[in-house]
Amino acid sequence: MRTRLLGFTTAVVLALLGASVPAAQAAAPAVTGPQCADSEGSVEYISTTGLWTCIGGAYDGELITSN
Repeated sequence: MRTRLLGFTTAVVLALLGASVPAAQAAAPAVTGPQCADSEGSVEYISTTGLWTCIGGAYDGELITSN
């Protein structure tokens, strides 16, 4: 019985955490590729994270949402 309760509790907690991650990512500020280039930055792919990022300029370190 304890094992089932522990497993159920773990599943609920992981489901709640999984549901909150996309909302947190959507709320994070991001910039487009042209905005990055206009601010004297460059759009670069960071292979360790698998994300496109603005390097330099006014948006240094911001995630790129589209090109």
